[in-house]
Amino acid sequence: MKIVLRALYFLGASLAVAPLASAQPALFGTTEFRAPSLAALPQWQHALRQIEAERSIYEACSDPDGECPSRGAVAWREMIREQAGRPRLDQLAAVNGFLNDWRYREDSKNYGRRDYWASPLEFFRHSGDCEDYAIVKYVTLREIGFPADQLRLVIVQDVVRDLAHAVLAVYQGDQVYILDNLTKAIVPQERLPQYVPYYSINETARWAHVKPVKTLARHASDGPSPAAQ
Repeated sequence: MKIVLRALYFLGASLAVAPLASAQPALFGTTEFRAPSLAALPQWQHALRQIEAERSIYEACSDPDGECPSRGAVAWREMIREQAGRPRLDQLAAVNGFLNDWRYREDSKNYGRRDYWASPLEFFRHSGDCEDYAIVKYVTLREIGFPADQLRLVIVQDVVRDLAHAVLAVYQGDQVYILDNLTKAIVPQERLPQYVPYYSINETARWAHVKPVKTLARHASDGPSPAAQ
């Protein structure tokens, strides 16, 4: 993915915006800079347009008599129906476990590109890489009833594996839970100190993140382990 260069551009563009006081917990212990425009993120804008265009198909996949393009999407809609009335953490576990069963697949193999942000129906046709898991989890939780202000797709640097990665952050009360394609566990953000966020987004805004200098220096002194998928 080319998300690192895009993230650095985004960060530089957003630092002109003052940090905004928020009742939500700080994401990975960072200072956040919010901007309402998604203009710097064309891949995310494209994915949002695709998601909106697919909504009628989602409904068809929920109808036993409807025409649905994939069995995966039918199973997805059934899983969503099963979450009605369940506790929020149980819903998160169900969504993360169900979607992590799809096999990781690089964008270059799916689309002949180094970086492509897929919609849910594209994901169910081809599977995808880390940001594609995060996107389909975002849409799934929105379909279940989570409000947008409780969800963020987060682009991070994994300082242990020394690579860029994408996860979904879910805000619940005074805690932030991370849904990651690397594990089916629902992990509180405090247990993932190796993740240093570049930026986070939802359908309404974007945030740049600045990590305390001492924390970055400590990660750098630890040194990266060999990269893993």
